[in-house]
Amino acid sequence: MSEYFEIAYAVAARRLCLFTGTGFSKALTEGNMPGWQELLEKVCEEHVENSDLKGALFPRGVENPLHLEEAAQTIQMDLNGQGKNLHEVIADLVKTIPATGKIDSVKKFFKTRTFRVVTTNYDKLSEGLAETGCQSLGPGLPVPRSNSRVKVFHVHGSIDCPSQMVVTSDDYFDFMHSETYFSRKLSTVLHENTVVILGYSLGDTNLKSILNEYSGFMRENIVGSSIFFVSRSPVEQPIIDYYAACYGIRVIDGIEVETFFKKLERQYPRAEETFEKSIEGLNGILNEGKKLNRNFLKMRESFSQMVSALGAQGESLDDPKVVNLFEQIVTEKKVLCGATNAWEQYEHLASWLANLGSLLVIKGLSLEGPYLDAVKFSMETMSNSMKRGYSWHAYTSWDSKWKTIHASNRAMIKKFINANSDAADALKIVSRG
Repeated sequence: MSEYFEIAYAVAARRLCLFTGTGFSKALTEGNMPGWQELLEKVCEEHVENSDLKGALFPRGVENPLHLEEAAQTIQMDLNGQGKNLHEVIADLVKTIPATGKIDSVKKFFKTRTFRVVTTNYDKLSEGLAETGCQSLGPGLPVPRSNSRVKVFHVHGSIDCPSQMVVTSDDYFDFMHSETYFSRKLSTVLHENTVVILGYSLGDTNLKSILNEYSGFMRENIVGSSIFFVSRSPVEQPIIDYYAACYGIRVIDGIEVETFFKKLERQYPRAEETFEKSIEGLNGILNEGKKLNRNFLKMRESFSQMVSALGAQGESLDDPKVVNLFEQIVTEKKVLCGATNAWEQYEHLASWLANLGSLLVIKGLSLEGPYLDAVKFSMETMSNSMKRGYSWHAYTSWDSKWKTIHASNRAMIKKFINANSDAADALKIVSRG
């Protein structure tokens, strides 16, 4: 999948940031790391004096009467009477849970690659996996002045400084209204990197509050979507469309954390090999008037390499020279399909067109006409029934990638195909909305 190559390329360019939540820590501990509500319930069970408090805050079968940060504030009030501090109690519970289970690919990645981690977790699991060359940053901690292979930014604080952990409603209020060195640094990290979100639900309040601030910048200044959301569960299409439109997020669903890193590691050697060459080649095409190499375009991964190089260079898809580049790519790839027995080119073209449709809103760009003509050509030369003279692999590409295309592009393609084609398989693909 091109998404894994793009992310691996960001690793090779040292421009990857993992944005991790509770689900990530659960995946690293075989589910032993408690979620936010589980953690508060555990505190109620083991530390509060009011035996009715847990049932009042977390009644079974009905919605909680308070938000979790408000429940935490209530628990703190009970602990105050005992001379206990909720932040310290939580830190003691979290720090004793080790990373366990079959996470070999995760461990290899953390030990060998250069990247950043932004996390709302209090635990130090990421630091433990990295072992060496890792710096831990958070509110209340000294700011390191040296470089490191891995930097972990604890948005809500960490167990290293419990008093600065964001736990209660008072803490959240202070956090949302503070402007510190740490918050400014966090903004820079998210702006300058490809971001992979792990261990959150798309509806998570913490996730949305942080992304709201940065989504506009990311959509307007970084090529296509530089944010990937990784989910172990399938995500419904309307939800995928919403987050793509509002936050510029691309979804990789139905995958476990360990499997994600295993696939990423498989793509890394190729991404590392092509990094320097693709940056040099892209600069020549965009700024020195060099032509696309047709032999290069015959390769399956050439499109992903160019997209990744654009992201690494910070090029905007609104730039006319980038739009023109995509026009050239689509036109040249269509020509390559005309060669004798060039069936793999039909598959490539279908995959590239779908990928391009996931990266930017095409309607209104000079690319729109060439893009739709190429889509029509691709869909009319594919077949779902292994019909001789037609590409069934191209059909498989359109079938598997259709839902990843931006909703506005799907609507544009559907309207164009319905008006200009009577190919049954093409109509079948676009009928899915």
